[in-house]
Amino acid sequence: MTIRIKRAACAALAASLGLTLSACGGGPLDNGSLYSLNQPVVERSNFTMDLMASTSGLTVPEQARLTQWFDTLDLGYGDRISIDDPLASDAVREDVATIAGRYGLLLEDGAPVTVGYVDPGNVRIVVTRSTAHVPDCPNWEGQFDSTLGNNTSPGFGCAVNSNFAAMIADPEHLLAGAKGTGETVVMSSTKAIETYRNTDPTGAGGLPEVASQGN
Repeated sequence: MTIRIKRAACAALAASLGLTLSACGGGPLDNGSLYSLNQPVVERSNFTMDLMASTSGLTVPEQARLTQWFDTLDLGYGDRISIDDPLASDAVREDVATIAGRYGLLLEDGAPVTVGYVDPGNVRIVVTRSTAHVPDCPNWEGQFDSTLGNNTSPGFGCAVNSNFAAMIADPEHLLAGAKGTGETVVMSSTKAIETYRNTDPTGAGGLPEVASQGN
């Protein structure tokens, strides 16, 4: 009986030591740097609407439907609008571009692949909306565990990156950054400086003659 108790005690002691060492040793996701493993993930959602169209463009009722649909989606900055038109009508594209311009948006060159077939005589409007979030955050597991490698906690970066993902106006910029149009405002921004440099001083023409005698 005594031998069995000692063996059981030794087994329990070995198990506890093993758990302690495993906690200190860490796992495959241990991060010894200051780079956060909790990064934003960007997801895209496509919203579609089919309209009746012809080579002459969209009718007035179809344009009204499109405007109401944009209002329902609360269309705004960061959304991308594309057209899936089997006939590739320039008139249809112009009508859609005019309506999209009221929301401050331009049309994309191509359209993403969507479910279903677009019948001839119809045109499919696709609105692509991106959202960003940080998965598995907040993560408080092992928040106060110590490691031999001085690793960061599992939730390191959750607060900053979650706020960053929530505040960014266009989540697509998290993937490729903001692309410029190639235009520059250097010339317009230096107009005031050039005017100041090129204008003659106020005293260049001499002082005006003023009579000192009164009437």
